[in-house]
Amino acid sequence: MTAAQPAWVRHYQPGVPAEIEPPTESLVGLYERSVAEGADAVALQFFGRETTYTELGSQISRAAEGLRKLGVKAGDRVALVLPNCPQHVVAFYAVLRLGAVVVEHNPLYTSRELRHLFEDHGARVVIAWDAAVAKLREQPADIEVDAIVAVNLVRAFPAIKQIALKLPIPKLRATRDKLTQPAPGTIAWEALLEAEPIDPAHPRPTVNDLAVIQYTSGTTGQPKGAMLTHYNLFSNARQGEAWMYGAQYRKETFYAILPMFHAFGMTLFLTYGILKQARLVLFPSFDVDLVLDAAVKHPPTVYCAVPPIYEATAKRAKERGISLRSAKYCISGAMSLPDSTVELWESVSGGLLVEGYGMTEASPVCLGNPFAPSRRPGTIGVPFPSTLMKVVDVDDPTREVAQGERGELLIHGPQVFQGYWHNEAETEKTLLPGRWLRTGDIVTVDEDGFTTIVDRAKEIIITGGFNVAPSEVEAVLLTNPAVRDAAVVGLPNEEVGGERVAAAVSFEVGATPTHVQLRAWCKERLTGYKVPRDFYVVDELPKSMLGKVLRKEVRDQIAGRSPLPHE
Repeated sequence: MTAAQPAWVRHYQPGVPAEIEPPTESLVGLYERSVAEGADAVALQFFGRETTYTELGSQISRAAEGLRKLGVKAGDRVALVLPNCPQHVVAFYAVLRLGAVVVEHNPLYTSRELRHLFEDHGARVVIAWDAAVAKLREQPADIEVDAIVAVNLVRAFPAIKQIALKLPIPKLRATRDKLTQPAPGTIAWEALLEAEPIDPAHPRPTVNDLAVIQYTSGTTGQPKGAMLTHYNLFSNARQGEAWMYGAQYRKETFYAILPMFHAFGMTLFLTYGILKQARLVLFPSFDVDLVLDAAVKHPPTVYCAVPPIYEATAKRAKERGISLRSAKYCISGAMSLPDSTVELWESVSGGLLVEGYGMTEASPVCLGNPFAPSRRPGTIGVPFPSTLMKVVDVDDPTREVAQGERGELLIHGPQVFQGYWHNEAETEKTLLPGRWLRTGDIVTVDEDGFTTIVDRAKEIIITGGFNVAPSEVEAVLLTNPAVRDAAVVGLPNEEVGGERVAAAVSFEVGATPTHVQLRAWCKERLTGYKVPRDFYVVDELPKSMLGKVLRKEVRDQIAGRSPLPHE
């Protein structure tokens, strides 16, 4: 370690560099190199069907040409509304090959949630899971979409009869004939792949071009589109590669359980996994027995997830007598990692389980615990290579606090985003001069640089690894004629850790809606993880003199009280 290096570098796993080599080419160069070098190595595995790197490259080239014929050009936004599947990987890179911009969406979002995003980014071409097409068709006429490419997951299976009816996604539990029918008024994904390979001379994007718009919830209640360039995402992939020192090219098996439409899954699998020319075992959603069935044939070496998934996998592996000793690189993120989960996982796995930290605006990973005895459970670790941090006064971010004092965490590095799409005001609040990113997390830092989150300045609820903006859920509740006022907060989820969404509500005179009715109202308008688990009836909500709901006081108000009965 040199004198210019931060103190925390000495706690890195031996072999991890203090700095990464900055990328000079786009993510197109990343995947093209992996296709050339990976050749006959398996790139994707989906319920037993394998796709080699050569086949992956061919599909990307043909899909890119198919999209070009649909009119997609450099700078255009193309919406992906897909679960984890081979088509997701192909579509991601086909869009980037044209110099266009990927916009990721949760395929389980409601029509209402999708509308806001489409109003914001204006994508005219959509590649969507066919089960989500109906929600796209429900959009009003002012949401103009020129083409919808429908992806039927069942066609990607090696044995439809045996597998189609056993999928973990409830909406896919239907008859085989129904599943294989193309969605009306759409272009079949297979038709897109019938195009000739794209002209090798077709212009490629540059390293500084915009690659992805990734939406993240904000305290305003409306998601904001974080603009991530090829440089941002490629840098974060290289930082991940540096952190997982010892991981070998074409030797690792990544279990893609986390959704690739989420920033954590996108970087782990779509960029870093492809960079390492790894085998990506794809799961459209988490089903512990399907995961363990796959582990018998192709044991995972990289298994990154959230704490509840580690808990469920370890417990079930013990019950079934299935070894997970192959799992060497395991990072937990998106929510706090309990010591008990670490102990349980490490009792069945072959490596350390370490906690990391990131946010969509940082591509997303920026801190992590080393894969070494120097790790410190209970902390989110130290900054990644080429990443700096400082801790500042929440009310005056120009003033750094003394070491050990509480303050807001700021991040600086090549992975920090370019700002929010069409939202200069929020960009100025979040991205400070010198490209320092305000995280909104209140932390303490010890003398070695290990960081502990102690509070959040922003009021985002983190449940199951996803961010929920309280005001978005409140807005939905307030459209219910029976609800006079509502406040949404996060309460500890004692079953799996993290938080659960809870709502304090007051009713109009004479109204007595039930738990079931309120849940149903929310489910029609919000994706599942945003729907409150519990509803607490109050006479009045605590508010400031300006009428703002005081959510911290709401938590105290409902603490120890019983929610509406669930039945």
